[in-house]
Amino acid sequence: MRTLVAASAGLFLIGALGQGRAADTMAQQTINSTCQKCHGASGDSDTPIYPRLNGQQADYIAAQLKNFRDHKRDDTHARGYMWGKARTLDDQTIAALAQHYAGQKPTPPQSGGALAAEGEALYQHGDPGRGVMACQQCHGHAGEGAGAMPRVAGQHAPYLRMVLGAFRSGLRRNDQMNGAAKNLSDHQIEALSSYLAND
Repeated sequence: MRTLVAASAGLFLIGALGQGRAADTMAQQTINSTCQKCHGASGDSDTPIYPRLNGQQADYIAAQLKNFRDHKRDDTHARGYMWGKARTLDDQTIAALAQHYAGQKPTPPQSGGALAAEGEALYQHGDPGRGVMACQQCHGHAGEGAGAMPRVAGQHAPYLRMVLGAFRSGLRRNDQMNGAAKNLSDHQIEALSSYLAND
């Protein structure tokens, strides 16, 4: 009986390892044929409108890819680009893609520019007078993110401005971010981008 149980466990492990290898292979093929065209092989996109994925939180990447695949994220760029790209991805390949990009060295923020100090103060402390909460409460002290909360440090400034504007207007829907961004001024969005970005 013990031999049968051990054999069954061994076959299960071999099957799981085989599925894992197949997902890793599919993920690498997807990166080579699709992802790297916009995001780069390591996720360090050099095109300002495409987000950097290198060092991004794996849980966040996986959640967004599933949202694209299942048409639960329907902002303009999601519909225009990512719905089609993600439509054939299964959960195992999504997990492998997320782990690949999360394992890449993240791009650090420059934290430079005339508005960087103002952006840092807003990021760390918010603006209670305008009803703007501190970004670090969710995204971490240094913008590193955690779990399903994305890394925001080191992104492209144009991408940050675009995303914050989309959350503010409701074009991109997320209850938490719509509430957090709704009272941001254009100047504050520029300051946050100056603090967080690397361009």
